[in-house]
Amino acid sequence: MNWDIFLAPYAQAVDELKVKLRGMRRQFEYESDQSPIEFVTGRVKPKTSIIEKARRKGINPESIEKELQDIAGIRVVCQFVDDIYAVVDMMRNRHDFDIVEEKDYVSWKKDSGYRSYHVIINYPVETIHGEKILLAEIQIRTLAMNFWATNEHSLNYKYAGKIPTEIKARLKRAGEAAFQLDEEMSKIKSEIQEAQKAFLRKEEQKKDSKK
Repeated sequence: MNWDIFLAPYAQAVDELKVKLRGMRRQFEYESDQSPIEFVTGRVKPKTSIIEKARRKGINPESIEKELQDIAGIRVVCQFVDDIYAVVDMMRNRHDFDIVEEKDYVSWKKDSGYRSYHVIINYPVETIHGEKILLAEIQIRTLAMNFWATNEHSLNYKYAGKIPTEIKARLKRAGEAAFQLDEEMSKIKSEIQEAQKAFLRKEEQKKDSKK
């Protein structure tokens, strides 16, 4: 398999989806409304990670394209838990891709303590050979969930997926603490957003006064 040729459409899909989702954030800003999207990142899974995951899941090389859902990965990070569901609703209303599966690990967290909302989509990419439909995974989570998941990923890498029991227990407790933080912040969401709007108004006034 020529990996550069194989992964090129996935890289294109990631680039296009980042532009589209960041565009949603800017649209809220243009309308002077609070965006549920804090920031958007994306990546194409490296060749070594694809091979390792396919081996671990018993996926044949010729089936990788159909069975691995996260070769193209997008992450949408939000401030508040209810922002996650607002973003999911917006995705359901889009017509430039088809949702094939949703996994709600926010309401039903994994045993490890992991929380995030996964949306699996069929995304059409225009290539020199015509349209190609690819699977892509969009993860939507809060800042606290993202902080926890990033650290868990690092530990999984360090321990080759076999994190020691004591550290697993600490991770799980940290995951609960992160979710409690999200819940407390949600209770004062309106106050936080008003404060943010007031700050932005002051910044705009400063800019105007310098013109």
